Amino acid sequence: MPAKKAPTKRAPSKKPVAKKTVAKKAGKLPAKGPARTKPRITKAKATAPKAAAKKAPAKKPVAARPRKTAKKAMHAEVAALLKIIEASLDDDKAENIVTIDLEGRSSLADALVIATGRSSRHVAAIAEHLVRRLKEEGYGTRPADGLRQGDWVLVDGGDVIVHIFRPEVRLYYDLEGMWSVDEPEHSAKLSSAR
Repeated sequence: MPAKKAPTKRAPSKKPVAKKTVAKKAGKLPAKGPARTKPRITKAKATAPKAAAKKAPAKKPVAARPRKTAKKAMHAEVAALLKIIEASLDDDKAENIVTIDLEGRSSLADALVIATGRSSRHVAAIAEHLVRRLKEEGYGTRPADGLRQGDWVLVDGGDVIVHIFRPEVRLYYDLEGMWSVDEPEHSAKLSSAR
């Protein structure tokens, strides 16, 4: 009769240890505590939260910023920018400086400044100095279009757009004539009706 083999012992399997057991061993939880029971909910308590949930708490009204103050601040910013632009144009001997108020007439800008230089080089120099001055005053680098030709240079100052022309080009395009025209009566009525 063949000899029976002795059964081999298996290594004990590692069971996952629950987090509570680890916490108890670390001393974070009490060894044994009172058993927790659910609080008894009566009918009155059960309906109270639902009724409270239906009535949303009244929201506090948010105080709106007064528009007049915001507009005054905006006008002050535009006025300060206009002052810087006009001072720069005066320093560089620009001629026939005209400022046109565009508030309520265009969404592009609040004001338009038109000036004339004596030659192409003079126009380009005025524009370059204006861009440099705006950067020094904290308005950042402003784009200038038309510097290479020097006939008509447009400097975008954000709320104020500056056009610098040679005299012949300014007469030809007549921007101040275009923007100085009053609104027709029927379009003013339509805009006020909206």
